[in-house]
Amino acid sequence: MSRIAYVNGRYLPHEHAQVSIEDRGFQFADGVYEVCEVRGGHLVDERRHMARLDRSLSELRIARPMSAAALAVVMRETVRRNRVRDGIVYLQITRGVSRRDFPFPPRGTQPSVVVTARSNDLERLERAAAEGIAVITVPDIRWQRVDIKSVALLPNVLAKQAAREQGAREAWLVDAQGRVTEGGSSNAWIVSRDGMLVTHPLGRDILPGITRSVVIEVAKAQGLAFEERAFTVEEAYAAREAFVTSASQIVMPVISIDGRPVANGAPGLVASALRRDYHQHAEFS
Repeated sequence: MSRIAYVNGRYLPHEHAQVSIEDRGFQFADGVYEVCEVRGGHLVDERRHMARLDRSLSELRIARPMSAAALAVVMRETVRRNRVRDGIVYLQITRGVSRRDFPFPPRGTQPSVVVTARSNDLERLERAAAEGIAVITVPDIRWQRVDIKSVALLPNVLAKQAAREQGAREAWLVDAQGRVTEGGSSNAWIVSRDGMLVTHPLGRDILPGITRSVVIEVAKAQGLAFEERAFTVEEAYAAREAFVTSASQIVMPVISIDGRPVANGAPGLVASALRRDYHQHAEFS
């Protein structure tokens, strides 16, 4: 079955889906995106994702291209046409098509909207979670507004490629003070030596992950000691556990960092329990 994409009002096979070469997303990475999990045919945490989308659009002063209700219809129809039961739906909005010039295009320029959906192999993801993944650390060279979910992801691409070349699944980005900010496409967590669940606080230097916010709710419900603060690479090396969170991976245990085993080199009890209970706290729609 040909995959179907929504592009600016039309549902098209991928091979026919296209935007103008003068779209500002292509020319300047002038756009934002969201990735929402699909589980059992339902969108997971749609409300939270749409709230973050609105914030990203507002921060970049991109006009909302359609109402929230209309966008919800498009996302569901894209999921339906691609017959996705378990997977993701991807949404991208750019500032639109205009003659290439750095300042914003003329008032009234219509934003471009692209929505795609694809299935995930849940069994493969569960096997990965049962085995755990490796991460490496790389310098964080991104711009200073990574709290905006922008499509400008070249530093993330380079970090993820470095991870792949070293046989790892993710790269943790490290600031000038030697502190882990987040992953190339995930939020980063540890369970410290004294049993504290730790993740970087919100700010302009990390993305406010939706999965991150739900995991915090799960941790509180489980009565875990929790702290939002920066942690160093050395602290991560010495941690009892480590894991990453994202819409496509939920809670994914990390068993090695830069080739060093985390604790005994196996997924930990905290990460496994957070993954087990995650969807009891997520919102389905």
